[in-house]
Amino acid sequence: MMRLRTVLSCLTVAVLMVPTVRAHAAADPKSAAQPAGKDTAAPVDSLALLERAVAKDSTRFEALYSLGILYLDRDRPAEAAKVLTRAHRLRPTDHRVTVNLGVAYDAEGKADVAQAYYREALQVAPGDSVASCRLASSLYSQGKHAESVQLLQQVLKTSPQAYCAYFTLGVAFADAGIYKDAIRMWRKVVEIAPTSPEAVSARESIEILERFVGR
Repeated sequence: MMRLRTVLSCLTVAVLMVPTVRAHAAADPKSAAQPAGKDTAAPVDSLALLERAVAKDSTRFEALYSLGILYLDRDRPAEAAKVLTRAHRLRPTDHRVTVNLGVAYDAEGKADVAQAYYREALQVAPGDSVASCRLASSLYSQGKHAESVQLLQQVLKTSPQAYCAYFTLGVAFADAGIYKDAIRMWRKVVEIAPTSPEAVSARESIEILERFVGR
């Protein structure tokens, strides 16, 4: 049993960072590649370009926000938090920034700070299922299982297609040993958003769980 839960926990940790970041990410600025030869072009380092842009002008919101997202994508949450904090000061009511600040602090292991940002985002955008799912996941990681599940159920009442809620509910059911319901939740994720990062993890978790229970 412990081995199964350990595997599922690893899958959960691997996916929890990516979906929210991508759901609230701004597109990277498009830059023309400089020619490296007659028929080829040199690759563009988006991170380096954004770092230079922010160093040149730290008042550009979109550059700050995009840089913060890239730092999160590259598993550099401390740097992401610093940049996103600056973006948050420029646009305190932009809930995308606020949610991703929560993501950064969660990645640093500062769940209480992260949850404050998720709640702040929900004050601005009460219907944001991503913020709600992130809050629920953060609460669950602290062992606040009942509060987390209750929040996820509320999300699904108002947003039945919120696959992030089904994903986290699947984790909760698996953790509680309710394997059929866990598989059912993860199959909903695959059905609703088959190409999402959550769906990738859900498929892997279903495969592991079905192998474990011999079905």
